[in-house]
Amino acid sequence: MDETAFIEETLGSEQVFDGRLLKVYSDRVRLPDGHESVREIIRHPGAVVVIAVLDNGKLLFERQYRYPLRRVFLEMPAGKIDPGEHTLDTARRELREETGYKAKLWRQLGTIHPAIGYADERIEIYWAQGLTFVGADPDHGEILEVIELSLADALLAVRDGEITDGKTISALLWAEKTLSGEWPLPL
Repeated sequence: MDETAFIEETLGSEQVFDGRLLKVYSDRVRLPDGHESVREIIRHPGAVVVIAVLDNGKLLFERQYRYPLRRVFLEMPAGKIDPGEHTLDTARRELREETGYKAKLWRQLGTIHPAIGYADERIEIYWAQGLTFVGADPDHGEILEVIELSLADALLAVRDGEITDGKTISALLWAEKTLSGEWPLPL
């Protein structure tokens, strides 16, 4: 079936919330069958997640408290894209601020869309290698612990429910395929 058969036409859009991070809209749309409906959308500036590979082959993770779910999560370094910022600059900044590392080699691997039913957020996946510790500089109020895990231990943590963060699980798929040589790093 032709993709145009799925397209919904925007008839109107109203911003119903304007926060520091998120903007929420209520859009009226015409469905492909001619009926009208409402779509509630969260607009998000986008983010990056970094697969940071140490010289010992282990990956960098962080433990931090996430208020919406009221618990500590184990996740890969990540952060929001600032207005006008290139995603590679975001990845470099977040790796440095959160873990204290800088990298010699950077590669953009892909994009994930974590909540396609209600948000326009995209997360760019970056590979960082050739790491050098230069000292962390976390954002105000950002309290985290940096830890190293082997790929095998990280995958077991997913299986055992210790890693449930979607961006980290997606990035671990890329890490597994890249480290095995099945998906070569892009040039």
